Amino acid sequence: MTETASRIPQGERSRAMRLRLLEATVDCLVELGWSGTTTTVVSQRAGVSRGAQLHHFPSKQALVVAAVEHLAERRRDELRRRAEGLPEQDRIRGVLELLAGQFVSPVFFAALELWVAARTDAELRELVGPLERRIGRETHAYAVELLGIDEARGDNRQLVQATLDLVRGLGLAASLTDDAKRREAVLDSWAEVLGRELVIS
Repeated sequence: MTETASRIPQGERSRAMRLRLLEATVDCLVELGWSGTTTTVVSQRAGVSRGAQLHHFPSKQALVVAAVEHLAERRRDELRRRAEGLPEQDRIRGVLELLAGQFVSPVFFAALELWVAARTDAELRELVGPLERRIGRETHAYAVELLGIDEARGDNRQLVQATLDLVRGLGLAASLTDDAKRREAVLDSWAEVLGRELVIS
């Protein structure tokens, strides 16, 4: 052990190693897909020995569960950071751009790999399903907050849910081809719909 490493507390080194493994898992999911993401590949990419990786995450399942949690935190933090720059003028269109951006990001594509794998893997579905539902509720609540509306009024709740379904669908389309131009046109049209239909608080 080097002198510098010996001065870093064990707990801090352990957290840093865990973070490297989680980040490497996310990167592998995006670049290699579910089938190409193995604990061996992840440990190599993270620069962590197999023994250390197994100490933190004894199986691929354990590693992916932790990575899913990590994905959720990254998605939430990224959304909040970007929301700080929302314009007051034409706010609805800005909110749509913000939400749509979440669904064309590497974080979303990594999560998408988990969804697809969970469709035929009951054990993984048990882990991914509840987390995705929780993220869905959090994203819905945050969209309501960003739009400055009372979701109990008029059709606000359904309009927000339709918005999230729309941007998720646009994200799925973007996973296969770059359709940024079409996406922008769709968001422009939907912003007009929301401007007419939302009951603003």
